[in-house]
Amino acid sequence: MRRLRWANWVWLLALLGLYLGSSATTVNAEPKEPGEEDIRFLWAFGALKKGEGESKLIRIARDAALKSGDQIKFFVKLEEKCFVYLIYHSSQGEMSVLFPYRFEQLSRDYHKQAQYYIPQGNEWFELDEHTGQETFYLMASAKRLHELEALINQYETADPVKKSELAKEVLMEIRKLRKAHRKFKTFAEKPVNIMGHLRGSEKVEPVDTPDVTELAVEISGSKFYSRTFTIEHK
Repeated sequence: MRRLRWANWVWLLALLGLYLGSSATTVNAEPKEPGEEDIRFLWAFGALKKGEGESKLIRIARDAALKSGDQIKFFVKLEEKCFVYLIYHSSQGEMSVLFPYRFEQLSRDYHKQAQYYIPQGNEWFELDEHTGQETFYLMASAKRLHELEALINQYETADPVKKSELAKEVLMEIRKLRKAHRKFKTFAEKPVNIMGHLRGSEKVEPVDTPDVTELAVEISGSKFYSRTFTIEHK
């Protein structure tokens, strides 16, 4: 009887050990899903619309109508390490990268919590006398968009006669990126209250200078984000 009872205890202990080992393996077999919320940044696109008296600061959320003499400014602040691009296509068919300030910045002076104003400092872009459709392409990616960067570099260094065709290639690459990433998670966009807390050690601006960060929203999601802003320049 004693031998049988001892054998039963050994058998029960073995089963218990097997169960605990199996449970521990099951818990460890569920790693954190990669790519969740790996894009998160603050973004603002503001315009100073001239009117009778003082100019009015408005948020550009998608499409808008502005006039020559109106001014625009952008703001980016990384909450997670992702790669944000802002590309401008003018009413004259010309292209330029507004952000990053230069692509080399992405591997050197580019980190979380840094504040990026476009244009830098107290400056604002002002719409000139050339009317038409002005388009801004905002993109954010968990990985650097090397092919897009290479095409833009080709465009910037090309002869003037070749720029038109290269601009079309840049636009095709943007469309290709958007199409390839349609399946990824829908992005969340929410307002944030950061007014007056983002200047850091920057030069203090005059009191009457509008702060574009008043309009900032937080954009978050996974893998890739894209939005196009179209300005009807009148």
